[in-house]
Amino acid sequence: MLRSLFIFVAAAFLSMPALASVSAEPVNHLNATSTLAGYLAVFIFAIAYLIVVLEEKLQLRKSKPVLVGAGLIWLLVGIVSTDHAATSAAFSKNFLDFSELMLFLLVAMTYISAMEERRVFEGLRAWMVQKGFGYKTLFWLTGILAFFISPVADNLTTALLMCAVVLKVAEGQKRFIAMCCINIVVAANAGGAFSPFGDITTLMVWQAGKVQFLEFFDLFLPAVVNFALPAIIMTFFIPKGKPDSITEKVELKRGARRIMALFLLTIVTAVCGHQFLGLPPVFGMMVGLGYLQFFGYFLRMSLPSSLAKKRTVAEEKHDQRQLSYLGSVIPFDVFKNVARAEWDTLLFFYGVVMCVGGLGYLGYLQLVSVVLFDGLGASWAAFGIGLISAVVDNIPVMFAVLEMNPEISHGHWLLVTLAAGVGGSLLSVGSAAGVALMGAARGHYTFMSHLRWTPVILLGYIASMLVHLWLGHALGVFDVYN
Repeated sequence: MLRSLFIFVAAAFLSMPALASVSAEPVNHLNATSTLAGYLAVFIFAIAYLIVVLEEKLQLRKSKPVLVGAGLIWLLVGIVSTDHAATSAAFSKNFLDFSELMLFLLVAMTYISAMEERRVFEGLRAWMVQKGFGYKTLFWLTGILAFFISPVADNLTTALLMCAVVLKVAEGQKRFIAMCCINIVVAANAGGAFSPFGDITTLMVWQAGKVQFLEFFDLFLPAVVNFALPAIIMTFFIPKGKPDSITEKVELKRGARRIMALFLLTIVTAVCGHQFLGLPPVFGMMVGLGYLQFFGYFLRMSLPSSLAKKRTVAEEKHDQRQLSYLGSVIPFDVFKNVARAEWDTLLFFYGVVMCVGGLGYLGYLQLVSVVLFDGLGASWAAFGIGLISAVVDNIPVMFAVLEMNPEISHGHWLLVTLAAGVGGSLLSVGSAAGVALMGAARGHYTFMSHLRWTPVILLGYIASMLVHLWLGHALGVFDVYN
């Protein structure tokens, strides 16, 4: 009993398993959970993850401990294993799966960086700032925009954008800013749950083939409930009136709208390639990177003539400000946007993937799968996964589930995806969006300010799960109810 409890706690809360483009076939693993090497592997990862949690206090990048931990864990795997060919194949599989995810994310990050550099998000923020919305309108508008932008731009970028708007407009209104940030985190996480592009967890589920692209939209209504129910309750506590309007004008840089169109074309290419040709989504994203590179070449080559025309117009109008701006324009460089990607985050994913890939190969995830899905049942297991993701973070939790590859119905895969996507909203540290906003709105949005509204957010979480179960029953997408 004690051994089972140790395995469940250690693997469910500490092990963050490897990425899985998991096939339907069972994954071979070593039965080494009771060996010294097995215990050492869990201990090593627990220490590595503890260092990650203390990242801000230690001033140590989060990728460093997990990279070292991954190396040590696979060293132990190699020592325990008697079949080196099988061990090499297991490592290669995890590495290949991570490579697909990394390249997909790298292209998406490059496009987001390019749109930031072309001032797309700054332009949207300026538009909202100068409209002079009231407090309640601003609360709902930032939440709704976060909900609908995050399925395309990702929940982290969306949350930071909406937070910047609130900080600019409601300066000095500490309580209102905190409530808006909570609403934005919940909305961004909920919006990201019904799109493969909205969150890394949904992307992993899509790449693993557990849910097809259009099937993610079955989560739309539960996601709306998850966002809307807490927002409605919080509305009663929003102050009346409106902040002072601010005049701010932002001019988009040349090519901004066309880069947005190319990003949408890239998404279409990835989806169509996967849906109709059976190619992995990363295929379409890499083709999309080619789109951006060719367009960057066009922007560079046509820059002199474009500047000459604009300079002539500015000279005729004696617009010294415009002339000064034109003199500071630098050519668009796609590789600068590639360099601005979150490389520490990408390397952190590698460490997590390989660490828990090693733990999975040692046999821990198989035991956790038995405890969760066979012991509790698929529905309760999904509910628990959402709660765990609020503490551990939803990305490693989804890694774990995909590596376990439990035999559950299609509807339950959707339920797990929903739970992992929105469960992180329960705590400010439960999602990347929440952690980022604690930094962006430092002094206004804190762990405790979010915790005060956790019971309300929990109501939305439970309601969204029940709505999905009800829809699943009505549409008959669940094979088994647990």
